[in-house]
Amino acid sequence: MRSDDLSQAERTLWEAFTHGESVDLSSGNAAFDDPAQSDRWGSDRVIRAEVLVALLLGAQEPEAGQVAAVRLTGARIVGSLNLGHADVTVPLALTGCSFDEAPHLYWARLHSVHIMRCRLPGLVASGARIDGHLWLEGSHISGGLWLDGAHITGILNLSAAHLSNPGGDALLADRLNVDANVYCDTGFTADGEVRLPGATVGGQLIFRGAKLRNPSGAALYASRLQVAANVFCDGGFTAQGEIRLRGARVGGYLSLVGAVLTHPDRTALNADDLAVETDVYCSDGFQSTGAVSFSGARVGGQLSFQGARLSNPSSPSSPEHDGVALSLQRLQAEELLLRPSEQISGVVELAYAKIGLLRDDPATWPSRMQLDGLSYETLDPPLTARQRLDWLHRDTDGYQPQPYERLAQCYRSIGLDAEGRSVLLAKQRDRRAIQTPPRKFWGLMQDLTVGYGYRPFRAAMWLITLAAAGSIYFHLSPPQRLDTGQNPHFNAVLYTLDLLLPVGSLGQEGLFSPKGVSLWISDLLVAAGFVLGLTVAAGATRVLSRD
Repeated sequence: MRSDDLSQAERTLWEAFTHGESVDLSSGNAAFDDPAQSDRWGSDRVIRAEVLVALLLGAQEPEAGQVAAVRLTGARIVGSLNLGHADVTVPLALTGCSFDEAPHLYWARLHSVHIMRCRLPGLVASGARIDGHLWLEGSHISGGLWLDGAHITGILNLSAAHLSNPGGDALLADRLNVDANVYCDTGFTADGEVRLPGATVGGQLIFRGAKLRNPSGAALYASRLQVAANVFCDGGFTAQGEIRLRGARVGGYLSLVGAVLTHPDRTALNADDLAVETDVYCSDGFQSTGAVSFSGARVGGQLSFQGARLSNPSSPSSPEHDGVALSLQRLQAEELLLRPSEQISGVVELAYAKIGLLRDDPATWPSRMQLDGLSYETLDPPLTARQRLDWLHRDTDGYQPQPYERLAQCYRSIGLDAEGRSVLLAKQRDRRAIQTPPRKFWGLMQDLTVGYGYRPFRAAMWLITLAAAGSIYFHLSPPQRLDTGQNPHFNAVLYTLDLLLPVGSLGQEGLFSPKGVSLWISDLLVAAGFVLGLTVAAGATRVLSRD
């Protein structure tokens, strides 16, 4: 490119390049210098993209002892800045510039690239390698930012950037590899899908205060994302559309403190199979309209919903059935803090979760839950068996034996054996409700007599009551003596006990013969003793087999 083909602005940039000086074409009027006003700028602020390409690819030799660089402020760049597959060895720094066409950096190798507070109709950097930082702070990019397969050895900074591609990909960063931190904070907004599936971040991923909008699909699609340190989606973070973190790996903690997620009647947060080394905070003002799912997730520390608001009520098409507000099926966590600020609106699924310490609050228990297979070591607060049974009775699947067994074991582990027996007794009673009529009757007999073996004192009370009633009756109406050649002394108490006890003999029953009503009374006592003996044996067998 010959110097006499250059405009005055281009010649100034050409000469400044050799020693890396910055060229500022702005007017000094902040409102007028906004790149959104670039159509009003004069020709003195126009730079052809081909001039930038020529400089970046070595058309001008750097001055000896100087670091050459393209540093340009306040320019309107016309034409196509196409560096596809190029090897660029000098830095590129553009500030407050406007592009007529989307730059193409695909599969290029570049040093640090700063495109700050610029306006671009798109940016394609698929497969690019940037040895240093990619700084897009404050820029407005419409039509999509493509970083899929790119590798950035430094920081990716999208702070205060505005990405707009409604209905499409605002950020396409599948398999992106960033060795340091990724900043999408301080006013970052995206209208369209933000895609990070399979991406790797060597430092922290920061969406603090970001606003994501893609109500018809995923606002953040980050399945299989790997972050070496922490992930921040807090500090005023909002998302319209699904946040998808399925199968992601986080080496530190995940913060969704105060985040507001909106995806009505669908999934607002999908963190299925997520693995987090320490804690997950969906707390302190966290709000979700739509389902939150941590099914199969592994959390090394605490999963907290302290002060959260979770809602996924019934849809208009099926108002009689609540949706799933929180799914924690197969979750593994050292601690689950399930103490939202208000009652959860929707079903909470805890089936087959494994939790060390479960902290909850009866005031915010959802009306419907799934608890079959839930395993925990400790409950806080433990509450009484009566209160915890109300918790179990909220199970949408009805009677399932495992939740009762787990709760009883938890009580016994902290020395509350009586509470544990109450839970097991309730288990048998609830089981009876789904049995056939004959089994229901037999179960009722066991319940009334010995409380299914968990209330053994009842057998003694029944025995004492029947013995007392029979003794009084036979004392007033003694049976006739049999003609055996003996003249035995009649004892009403021993005779009654001889009738009641199904085994052994006290020497009274075989010597006397009741008649009429007394015969009916004696037969009733024999039958009662037989039933009492069977129920005691059944209850004792049940308790001993458990021990």
